[in-house]
Amino acid sequence: MRLHDTARGEIVAFEPGPVVSMYSCGITPYDAAHVGHAQVYLTFDILQRRLIDLGHEPRLVRNVTDVDDDILRKARELGVHYLDLAAEEMARFDSNMAALNLLPVYSEPRATSAIPDILSLIGAVLDAGHAYSSGGSVYFDVSSFARFGQVSHLSRAEMLVLSAERGGHPEDPNKRDALDFVLWQPSAPDEPSWESRWGKGRPGWHIECSALAMRELGETVDLHGGGTDLIFPHHECETAQSESVTGTTFSRHWLHVGMVGLDGTKMSKSLGNLVFVGDLLKEWDPAVVRLALLAHHYRSDWDWSHDDLERAAQRLERWRAVAEKSVMTPGALDVVRGHIDDDLNVSDALVVLDDEAASGRGVGPGAALLGVEL
Repeated sequence: MRLHDTARGEIVAFEPGPVVSMYSCGITPYDAAHVGHAQVYLTFDILQRRLIDLGHEPRLVRNVTDVDDDILRKARELGVHYLDLAAEEMARFDSNMAALNLLPVYSEPRATSAIPDILSLIGAVLDAGHAYSSGGSVYFDVSSFARFGQVSHLSRAEMLVLSAERGGHPEDPNKRDALDFVLWQPSAPDEPSWESRWGKGRPGWHIECSALAMRELGETVDLHGGGTDLIFPHHECETAQSESVTGTTFSRHWLHVGMVGLDGTKMSKSLGNLVFVGDLLKEWDPAVVRLALLAHHYRSDWDWSHDDLERAAQRLERWRAVAEKSVMTPGALDVVRGHIDDDLNVSDALVVLDDEAASGRGVGPGAALLGVEL
């Protein structure tokens, strides 16, 4: 198997051992899952299915960010407890992902379950000389970590722009450097807080994933990823704070999934231009929604269109029409596997199955490998 690695900027061999440790950044459960979310988790599902097919035991951890600025702000707007909001949205998310036939993950830990781990990790970063206290917060000192930028390879100017756009608060006067990022911060009066040696407060976003990844999978994971919008600052900061303590590689491989847009603009909750999975499932067979997403290569940025569903519905109909017919052409399944092993080239794998169906042959084994129920 060969997969694109973000940090190396090229497609390289992915050669894990029998047990494959993987970490996928999960949702912040303050709103329904949209097709951009589904594209990310479906990508990891395809990878997990192929690894099982190859005889590996994948251990995929997908966290739940149930305490951060976004969920606290939404809970405040709705006048509800943030954990009640998280529980409601997670139930909806789990139902949607099950409908799309995603395999269960190895673990789905919540950030609030890891406060002791987070506090211990922050203490270790401080003790290692990579962080400082200022204004009641604890910040990571990026100047202390020479490899900062090893995942994203962005210039300082580019980092500053993205930091401002993605909640990094480069203007914070308590920072020594605008790119320093928060590990621990004081809570507002109506926000949850925990006791710490730096005062009552709550964790920063990045430290949550480092603590959860290392608690669940160890100091080094085989593969880590999420959407491309997480490369910076989230994954860059995760790597820096983790490796500053362990002295070893945090993730051997970085896999990032392209953005899904609508009418030329990236889908985002802040813009409100979202296509929700739950809404699609009310009108379409879940296998159609799954196929509509699989038709696009995971690394591409693309615009969602109703036509995607129409094409997927026609494809599913053709496949189901031959479901009880003869078996696949000898070797066709291996061609499908070869496409998946070629940087998860599922779109070409779909064409192979289309050709099989057009010749009157069943496509069951290939569809099953892609998680499509006929």
